[in-house]
Formats: sequence, C-alpha cells, structure tokens
Amino acid sequence: MADSRIVIENCAIATVDANDTEYASGHVVVADNLIESVGAGSAPAGLENVVRRVDATGHLLTPGLVNTHHHFYQWITRGLATDHNLFDWLVALYPTWARIDEPMVRAAAQGSLAMMARGGVTTAMDHHYVYPRGSGDLTGAIIGAAAETGVRFTLARGSMDRGRSDGGLPPDFAVESLDDALAATEATVDRYHDASFDAMTQIAVAPCSPFSVSTELMCQGAELARRRGVRLHTHGSETVEEEQFCKELFGMGPTDYFESTGWLGADVWMAHCVHMNDSDIAAFARTGTGVAHCPSSNARLAAGIARVPDMLKAGVPVGLGVDGTASNESGELHTELRNALLINRLGAHRESALNARQALRLGTYGGAQVLGRADQFGSIETGKLADLVLWKLDTLAHSAIADPVVALVFGAAAPVTLSLVNGRTVVEDNHLTTVDEDAVARSTRTEARRLASIAAAG
Repeated sequence: MADSRIVIENCAIATVDANDTEYASGHVVVADNLIESVGAGSAPAGLENVVRRVDATGHLLTPGLVNTHHHFYQWITRGLATDHNLFDWLVALYPTWARIDEPMVRAAAQGSLAMMARGGVTTAMDHHYVYPRGSGDLTGAIIGAAAETGVRFTLARGSMDRGRSDGGLPPDFAVESLDDALAATEATVDRYHDASFDAMTQIAVAPCSPFSVSTELMCQGAELARRRGVRLHTHGSETVEEEQFCKELFGMGPTDYFESTGWLGADVWMAHCVHMNDSDIAAFARTGTGVAHCPSSNARLAAGIARVPDMLKAGVPVGLGVDGTASNESGELHTELRNALLINRLGAHRESALNARQALRLGTYGGAQVLGRADQFGSIETGKLADLVLWKLDTLAHSAIADPVVALVFGAAAPVTLSLVNGRTVVEDNHLTTVDEDAVARSTRTEARRLASIAAAG
C-alpha cells in the first residue's frame, strides 16, 4: 500500500503515450513516486493516504519536459559573442571558459537548473567538458546543484584532449591528457552512476567533439562506456565548418567518422545533427543513434535547420535540448517546443514539418527515449515515475485558444502551477520550492563578474 497519494483532477491531460491518448477533463493519481492511475473524469473514490488533492481546472497536465543537451557552466557567460558562428564563438569564449573554477561552476549549475525546473523541466542533463587544471571538484559541484534543485539528472562527463597546439580550438591549458580524461570519467561513473529504475543521477561518457578530441579518446571512450554499461554523448554535424574539418583531418564526413570510432548505436545520442544527408539519417536510424535537437542555439549561431521531420520519418530517436546558455540565453526548454515547430516549418516540409503534438512529444517522450529511459518516464502511464507538470492555461496569455496542447506549444510560456519529480514537489505556483531563486540570481551575478575580471586580467 502506498504511504502517500497525490490526486490531480479536473484538468486536460496529454499523456504522450503510444496512442497520444488525451482527456479533456481527467485525473492522475500519484502513489509515492509512481503514477498509479490516469483516466477520464474524477479520481476513484475511497483512495487511502491522500495527502494532497489538486483541483486543476483550467490547466493542462503533461509529462515533465526532458532536456537532452546543455552546458550549465555557460550561464555565467551569457550575452557574449552574440554575432558569431560556432567556430568564431568558441574561439572567442574558450579563453574565458578555461578560467572557470568550482564556485563558478556551482553557481552556473544552480542558475541553469533553476531556470529549467521553473519552466517545466523534470529531467535535465549537463555536458560538461571543461576541466582546467586546479579548478576544484567541478563534477561534485554540478551533481550537488542538481540534487539541491530536485530534478532527475544525467551528467555527460565530457573531456577534451586536442588543444590548440594539436590543431584543436581550446587553449592547451584547458584540456586533459588522454589517460587523465579516461581515468576521471571512469571514476565519475564509479562514484555517481545509478542504474536503478528511479535513479536521480546517471552518468554518460561524453568526449566533446571531433575538433577538440583525439580519435584515441573517441575510441577508448566508447569502449569505456560499453564496458561500464552507460550511455555515450557528443556533438555531431553541427556546422558546415565541422564537416570540412572532419574531411580534412580524417578523410571522411562526421557520421562516417563516428561509425569508424564506435560512436553509432542505440546507446549513443548526438547534439545538433544539423548537416545530415540521407545516408547519415539512414545510418542513425539503422543503428538507433539518438539526436538532441537544439533549435534556438542552432539559429543563434547560424548553424542551420536540422532535418527533424526526415529523422522522425526514418525512425531516429529525437529529443530537445536547451544547449548552453551562452548560445541560448533564455535557458529553458519551453522555448524549444515552440522553436522546434516554427523553425522546422522554414525548411523543406513547410507547414507539414511538425505539429503541436509532435513538438510536445520531442520535449517529453522523445527526450526520455534519447536518454535511454523511456520505460521509466516521458509519458503519463500507470507504473511510470511521477515526473509531471501542471500548466496554467486559463489566463489572458492563452485565452481563446481552445486546444490546450496548441496553447502550450504555440502560445506564450505558460506558468507552472505544479511540477512533480519522483512524486516530490519542485515547483509550486510558478516558483521553485527547493532553492531560493533570488539567492541563486545573486550568486550567478557575483561569479559572472569574477570570471570576467579574471579573464580580462589574462
């Protein structure tokens, strides 16, 4: 018998299950950290140990949003290099990023997580790959911030071993050696990875990108991940410059290079994948390789429009990503629901590219699929984890939009009345219950100024 139950009723529900089941007015019962029941009308009578009953009239209940690509540390370098393409942007910012330390990373992680959680994200991930020498316990700072915020979390432990002297973009003092990167990554898996059904923290192996990582690190990183049973993540096919780089350095395009290093498979997901031809998409579909689609960042850095409709048609798993807040200053995922739909309609498929429900699926079930956890969350189904968001749609911002899913995706950002992660309240009435938002804002401002001062001093 459940120790406690939460009943949410009288709301529209988009379950995002395999049949896209929806209820115009329905209920969900949460028992401890699991979804016990979902259906039309009021909750069953006679439920025991009900600790909270929510009358959700005027709301839409959805699965929690799942972020599949981010760089938390970039929160304290927002608003810089605003008119650059990817390579120029990296060259401009790497010297600053190479000076981050533990207090900076902790504050940046707190800011990134708070913004996402307040906007409906229940599962977050961070691809952290900058580990300057002597910078402290950056991994512990990030994972600690996620635990404080209360979101489910995947740390993609990144690495770079190709510095400027080896033809890479980052400064040499910002990269690790091959052996150090592999050892630190495995130590992170040992200490933090939880493979259980309701795990709050998981680890992925995540060398940064072909232009900042050696082939040896790619190959040995893949071997490490599969030996330890964790997932693999990296950047792929983000820009035309990256494709040229791969052809010049490796004699092949990014997808062929990834396949040659063991980096295609159902345990892999790539960020961006903007410049993919038919053969690339077929390879991803054949191997089950996932994609983290980051439409706002791709637009901000003028990278291009990813072929998401073609990927979905081919059967490629696709989720949404915020990307780092130095290339997506809003820092929250609802923007990506809307922009994924709108930007893809600028492509070849035009108005048939994506609809509102497909966009919501990308941000929920698609993200869970990409992270390898679609059997645990990402849809509202009996037995799944209680990661749920209740969106308020009865205000001026969404008035006169009859379809609640259309209101959520096409409309302004909806306030979050309630967000549950693992059955625990993380957001209440559009405010975090787990951390002090004002204190986080002050901390991030302080650390941003400190980093800027250190970077300016050289």
